[in-house]
Amino acid sequence: MARRIPGSKPPRSAKASGAKPASETRLPTREEVLRFVADNPDRTAKRDIAKAFGLKGGDRIWLKDVLRDLQDEGLLKKSRKRLLKPGALPHVVVLDIFSRDAGGALIARPAEKDDQDEGEGPLPLVEIRTQKHGSAAGIGDRVLARVFPTENESGPAYTGRIMKIFEKRRQSMLGVLRKAEDGTLRIEPVERKQRELIIDAEFSGDAKVGDLVEVEPVSAGRYGAPRGRVIAVIGSLSSEKAVSMIAIHAHEIPHIFPAAVLEEANAAEPATLSGREDWRDWPLITIDPADAKDHDDAVMAEPDPDENNPGGFIATVAIADVAHYIRQATALDREALKRGNSVYFPDRVVPMLPERISNDLCSLREGEARPALAVRMRFSADGRKLGHSFHRVMMRSAAKLSYNQAQAAIDGKPDDKTGPLLEPVLRPLWDAYAVLRRGRQSRQPLELDLPERKILLKKDGTVDRVIVPPRLDAHKLIEEFMVQANVAAAETLEAKRQKLVYRVHDAPSLAKQEALREFLRSFEISLARGAQLKPAQFNAILARVKNTEHEQLVNEVVLRSQSQAVYAPENLGHFGLNLRRYAHFTSPIRRYADLIVHRALIGALGFGKDGLTADEEARLEEVAALISATERRAMAAERDTVDRLVAEHLSGRIGEEFAARISGVAKAGLFVQLPDYGADGFIPISTVGEEYYIYDEARHALVGDQSGKGFQLGDGVSVRLVEVAPLAGAMRFEMLSEPERLPGSMKSFHKAKGQRGRGNNRPGTAQRRRR
Repeated sequence: MARRIPGSKPPRSAKASGAKPASETRLPTREEVLRFVADNPDRTAKRDIAKAFGLKGGDRIWLKDVLRDLQDEGLLKKSRKRLLKPGALPHVVVLDIFSRDAGGALIARPAEKDDQDEGEGPLPLVEIRTQKHGSAAGIGDRVLARVFPTENESGPAYTGRIMKIFEKRRQSMLGVLRKAEDGTLRIEPVERKQRELIIDAEFSGDAKVGDLVEVEPVSAGRYGAPRGRVIAVIGSLSSEKAVSMIAIHAHEIPHIFPAAVLEEANAAEPATLSGREDWRDWPLITIDPADAKDHDDAVMAEPDPDENNPGGFIATVAIADVAHYIRQATALDREALKRGNSVYFPDRVVPMLPERISNDLCSLREGEARPALAVRMRFSADGRKLGHSFHRVMMRSAAKLSYNQAQAAIDGKPDDKTGPLLEPVLRPLWDAYAVLRRGRQSRQPLELDLPERKILLKKDGTVDRVIVPPRLDAHKLIEEFMVQANVAAAETLEAKRQKLVYRVHDAPSLAKQEALREFLRSFEISLARGAQLKPAQFNAILARVKNTEHEQLVNEVVLRSQSQAVYAPENLGHFGLNLRRYAHFTSPIRRYADLIVHRALIGALGFGKDGLTADEEARLEEVAALISATERRAMAAERDTVDRLVAEHLSGRIGEEFAARISGVAKAGLFVQLPDYGADGFIPISTVGEEYYIYDEARHALVGDQSGKGFQLGDGVSVRLVEVAPLAGAMRFEMLSEPERLPGSMKSFHKAKGQRGRGNNRPGTAQRRRR
């Protein structure tokens, strides 16, 4: 029988039915389960725990309930498929080395806070004890490491073993060379928190006033302003692409291909028909943005001729065969993995692959023969996928169309190019999309309504305007075709028992679910507790607030409750898409994850000798962590560039009023977004209103303690621009709108206010100001 620990809750299955475990195996106590998780961070999936304690059959159901109870009580958290103690690090993690201890050992900390951790405690430290020969790391380096908990209460909580060292980082800073009124040369730092440096003439190198430079500090003695030395001139700040160059250097994004990589790319020969199916006469077409330079996917559709599938369609997706050109362990492959993905800025693209590969040999150009991996998928009339097959082919794109061009043809405005394609090619595509859309509606993925903005630049690289491109059926068609192709890739590889890198999106953590539940309660909207949440439940919530004043707010809060999608060799499924298995297959020109999946398919299906190698399979955990990190790096760089461009654009408009929307609420103040520009600014709490303001975390609001009125996430407000720091991409505003009565219960507000009055607050919990 299961032995209960005094004071503990019985497992759910016992509570529900009184059932006993199926065997007489001695079941572990809760403390033994927690100890195993702490001592074996690399073996904490449910099946690992069951195997360790010899649990089978019904005992595994008992274990599942115990683990869920431990999560509910906050004693364990789920990260991907593994369980961790709250605040614990995953087994493989990216670290920044920042110091040494008294014995000379390197000390590191996680490069990023865990997406699932809600607390504000310090990041755990890791001691790097031993390193492989020839891979010595030092202070300032970023590394990928395998970490293990320690018993040493007086030192770091973990020891780590380095798996890979990222690019060496120098103790340097970025800034612009300026001449001060006293004639001295000074560096205006890109990061606002960094100090200004004086540059002596002999240390300025070839830099000119106005240049963006990389500087390292030099000793200046105990007195006087800190000084620096120019070690690299990046370019003039007046050049068209200077703003994105700041982000490229600040985030250490590789942007210059080494000579060996370019040599390999230039030496590559076009693929031949040998070993491939000949699809050169098939009516495959590409549909992309009008300004796209590379085309890695082509599509076609046709009614299913099988009389047993009335109304069904065959949808075909062909993807550039990048694996033919990028072979494992070559210079091209190593550089692609280091970059991880292409990075897209408003003024440039930093590609994952050299132009010879991405824009030429692998680009599915109109009228030119190109190698591809293709999948043909059969769907029933109600959108169910009945089967699929993969093919390694040689194809020739019948046409290159833009989204607007294809949509216009379907809407009755064909041009000279789309006219002949309308009935034989485009109409079947849209008919097939109607079928796939029925399947999507039945599946009910998460449907957040958050428009994406695009910055349009002038020829000089400055902002012209910001637009919200229309969301066309042409976009949705390509998106759904790609989703289904990605699913087919994952299904095929699982069926072949071939290891791969999945694109995984975990369900919201229990802590985030509870925070969202408390927030929704103020709108008298309930969120189920206990049962496994599904995207349909979030969609029902979004439907309730659609076309109301709270639509934007609820969409934002639901988005913030979601976990971050990552790459992993273990399958968690994709919560947002409501799919059990999902892998990125459709963009190998710009994502290394897709290249891994292509190689896996080639090997599993016997398409050639350039499939996934045993060495690559052994490193999939490392590769998944690396490309997840490069994806986050790219997102941060892209966001910073938009902020800098908009800040520069508005730097001459200090004192003007703008319409804004509150995009974030914190103890320190309000973040506001300018809808017309898509960039954020900040309003310090010390400048908000005429009374004390309290941070109400549950309602995402700042609330006046006298009036009960306040400002809430998603509110439309009027603000005045008071300060701009273009280099940092930072803007400060002041609030012009009056606070308003907030919807819902005041319970959380009065609780916070009462705690403050009794003096129970931690420092900073109630941020306030009196004028």
